[in-house]
Amino acid sequence: MKKYLLPKDGNFYKTNLHCHSTYSDGTLTPQELKDVYSERGYSAIAFTDHNIMIPHHELTDENFVALTGIEYDFYQGWNADFIPDGKTWYTWKGCHVNFIALDPENDIQPCYHSKKYPMIKNGEKYRHLVKYDKSLPDYERDYSPEGVSDLMQIGRKNGFFVVYNHPAWNLENYNDYTNYHGMHAVELMNSGCILEGHLGGYCPHVYDDILRTGKNVSCVAGDDNHNYKPLGNFLDESFKSFTMIKAEKLTYKDLTNALINGNTYVSQGPEIYELYYEDGKVYIECSAALKVFVSSGSRRTSVVADENASITHAEFKVLEEDDYFRLTVIDKDGKCANTNAYFIKDLLK
Repeated sequence: MKKYLLPKDGNFYKTNLHCHSTYSDGTLTPQELKDVYSERGYSAIAFTDHNIMIPHHELTDENFVALTGIEYDFYQGWNADFIPDGKTWYTWKGCHVNFIALDPENDIQPCYHSKKYPMIKNGEKYRHLVKYDKSLPDYERDYSPEGVSDLMQIGRKNGFFVVYNHPAWNLENYNDYTNYHGMHAVELMNSGCILEGHLGGYCPHVYDDILRTGKNVSCVAGDDNHNYKPLGNFLDESFKSFTMIKAEKLTYKDLTNALINGNTYVSQGPEIYELYYEDGKVYIECSAALKVFVSSGSRRTSVVADENASITHAEFKVLEEDDYFRLTVIDKDGKCANTNAYFIKDLLK
């Protein structure tokens, strides 16, 4: 029986799920970000300013959705002045986690502290706009597997989509991220980290590491844009890594329901049109590609275009012992698109 891994019906919506504005350390206002991203074909942005959650529903209209989000920062040895003890910024080991509210009415910032964890740069000016549960004590962040997992699990319980961000930028390794519990997704592509030269800015190996622990999580992508360079400059992060969400309609809840259900793929350019599983094989239809390959555990199988040609579809056999599989599309410019991982046991139900 044919099982669609991306829904047969609905529309694809191009989305930036990691974005910084003038409400923290970005240089563009939320309105300016909506304008420039809309011009480039984006349908939604998650505004994930550092340590401050401010909804921007005034930006939502029939062609655009502003998703409410926040990026939480953890650092080893964090002191009251926001500088990890005895270190300069490029040696800070830590962890960043994005929360994206699943419901537009969810405007209460969880894990709030009234004094610590500064809202970077402009953020302190907007602290008075934050809504939080005043009956709860200030939340102390603990940079440890238990502390990061606690924050992730609180996010889940409070109705947020939880993303583990850019592990390489934070100097984290296998022993760190495989011990985090509660994430919905791994940030597989991060434009800012890629441009800065972090090999883990595109980190399918981290995704595989986490999948091999048995966690069935999806992958997302975002620009992590601050826009310190002018738009169009080759060092500007915008428009370089995106999440394609397939949903019935362009509404807040349709987008976040699709996120939770894994009806997504990530890309630096290539498009995926169709993806389904049938009789032990996975089938993909995509934009013109140089190579398509399936990763199945430690096994890799590829379809490669002939010289001066391209491919737009491929099929691969998958085995029960593979545990899970995921596909990668690479175009002639070396840009990639990646599917989520799909566990064989779930497809055989």
